[in-house]
Amino acid sequence: MTFQWPEMLWLYLALPLLVAAYLYALRRKKKLALRYASLTLVKEAMGAGQRWRRHVPPALFLLSLAVMIGAIARPQAVITLPSQHETVILAMDVSGSMRATDVAPNRLVAAQNAAKAFIADQPDSVRIGIVAFAGTATVAQAPTRNKEDLVAAIDRFQLQRATAIGSAIIVSLATIFPDAGYDVATFMYGAENEQRKGGQKPQPGPAAVKPVPPGSYNNAVIILLTDGQRTTGPDTVAAARLAADRGVRIYTVGVGTPDGKIVGFEGWSMHVRLDEETLKTVADLTRGEYFYAGNAVDLKKIYETLRTKFVMETKKTEVTALFSAVAALFALVSGALSMLWFNRIL
Repeated sequence: MTFQWPEMLWLYLALPLLVAAYLYALRRKKKLALRYASLTLVKEAMGAGQRWRRHVPPALFLLSLAVMIGAIARPQAVITLPSQHETVILAMDVSGSMRATDVAPNRLVAAQNAAKAFIADQPDSVRIGIVAFAGTATVAQAPTRNKEDLVAAIDRFQLQRATAIGSAIIVSLATIFPDAGYDVATFMYGAENEQRKGGQKPQPGPAAVKPVPPGSYNNAVIILLTDGQRTTGPDTVAAARLAADRGVRIYTVGVGTPDGKIVGFEGWSMHVRLDEETLKTVADLTRGEYFYAGNAVDLKKIYETLRTKFVMETKKTEVTALFSAVAALFALVSGALSMLWFNRIL
């Protein structure tokens, strides 16, 4: 446990003073009791139970103050809470290499099945969007809670050539922040070229956005699945930095062979290699996580792990409210016992 205002913990030094004041008050009462002709009569009047009961309410009140001081210091603890993610973007590779059969029945079908299972297990409060990418990236399904529409969008995937991972990240960001000015062409050719081609002033883009700490945006995440390395489009790491500046986490899933594989189809062939280093960099930059799926079982387990992360999330959370509630409870019990036993509050 940590505290945002640890300097407030110096207030604990006041507690021994309160204990000393309480003991001083007890001694004064004892001196007053000496005026009676017999101390035995006083003890008999109080009873054995009364002698220890009188210390319980003050002890509970002191404990209440101790917890209250902890609340003033604004404590933080790492606890598991329901996730706050409202939007999940599935960015899925549909390049030609996804027809490879090293992940049965092939990479694309395995990815589709795992994605459908992931969607089915998400709570109804989560909106899911789908971005399909190959040589370009497009929004196959805008974020929605309708799971039938999501499954239909996944079933419509068509394999294409090339792999533009950077485009997938930028289109995903544009889906999360539709008014932020994210545009793939601008990042590929620059704002000046866009201005010359269109004859218009460039619109304010994401460069005007004040960067936030990576991973601090809790309302949306991106899951990026690919089986190859970037062959076209914006630089992958540069696109990941855009996501990091907006605080959006990217969880990357690599499907394929790091050493490379020859994939053939209808008379042509190509060599594809999984760029794990770049995918790990993307995950690290955005405070996400990288997963490697060597087969369909691994891919399914990865999506199950991600589902768990998005339903329940372990993170550092301020627990001041909990401390305040406990302090109020101790104070309430202290007052109630004092009224019940002695007809007075402390």
